[in-house]
Amino acid sequence: MLYSSENGTEADPIRRAALALADGTVLEGVGFGAVARTGGEVVFNTGIVGYPESITDPSYRGQILCQTYPLIGNYGVDPAHFESDRPQIAGYVVSELCARPSHVTSRKTLDDWLRENGVPGIAGIDTRALTKKLRVHGVMTGLLAAGDGPQSPARLRREAREVADPNARDLVAEVTTPEIRIYNPGAARTVVVIDCGVKLNIIRALVRRGVAVVRVPADTDAGRILSFSPRGVVISNGPGDPRQAAATVAAVRRLLAAGVPLFGICLGNQVLALAAGGATYKLKFGHRSQNQPCLEEGTERCYITSQNHGFAVDTASLPRGWAAWFRNANDGTNEGIRHVRRPVFGVQFHPEACPGPTDTEFLFDTFLEAAG
Repeated sequence: MLYSSENGTEADPIRRAALALADGTVLEGVGFGAVARTGGEVVFNTGIVGYPESITDPSYRGQILCQTYPLIGNYGVDPAHFESDRPQIAGYVVSELCARPSHVTSRKTLDDWLRENGVPGIAGIDTRALTKKLRVHGVMTGLLAAGDGPQSPARLRREAREVADPNARDLVAEVTTPEIRIYNPGAARTVVVIDCGVKLNIIRALVRRGVAVVRVPADTDAGRILSFSPRGVVISNGPGDPRQAAATVAAVRRLLAAGVPLFGICLGNQVLALAAGGATYKLKFGHRSQNQPCLEEGTERCYITSQNHGFAVDTASLPRGWAAWFRNANDGTNEGIRHVRRPVFGVQFHPEACPGPTDTEFLFDTFLEAAG
């Protein structure tokens, strides 16, 4: 079944679509969302819920997102759950699309929302088989062609091979705020958020804790950041290879020298490691789900976390004075770093969740207590 309604009956297919991978694989299905051809890095997310949050997460910039959960769109779309002001994905891949959602908060269908925002989708794909391929061979670039008539497999394969790796671009520059924005002005304490593609729930989590939040563009220099007299600085999540965010790394290096309390989240954890003199590397297929188990080093605690990243910190590269804080219980990769003496630390997972568990939201309190 490619499309379903709330009573489980099948709707008529609308238009053809195809997903071609750089390895020559071509998968055919039914198009939804925008009529368009788009290239990107094909990745998968194993979450059961939270598709509006994932679609609007700037960390997915340049990527064609595959959902392994078989039914998507069943509770519609509600802007209250967005993590940015628009969809950020390049394309969307689902097994079965719900054409008639049923939920009290739903404002429109997933199909309509993606069409309005120019994002193509494909339904009718065996998303679990696609996920298994990406797990074995690693994520790869691909082409999604939706709704423009029959596709020539030869042409699709050729165009898929020609898709440039989005990680070679400075994706952070594409998603950061164009201007400084202030939330909860007048609060007694100020925290600066370096916006590398910040999820809005990070800002919400800080505002709920009674601080003023100054959101600055990713290329803001350290001097301008310090001019706000912040108690601490958060380096946000974001897309792509952290080494492409050279201006942010340089600013964080100066903030480290200035002794400012720092908290890195996801890409921010990687930026913090690079600024400290460490190294990062690309994971085979990344971590994108809401059920990643993370062990706190030196303890028996294990937290279930929400994650969305394709790069990681090389723990062995951390210089003297730094230590691993968390590690992934599945593959042993780094999930957090911290300075052994100063209030400076980062985590690879998302303590703000959305979607996902809130087990680690206490880290915002830890940061604000350290910031004073």
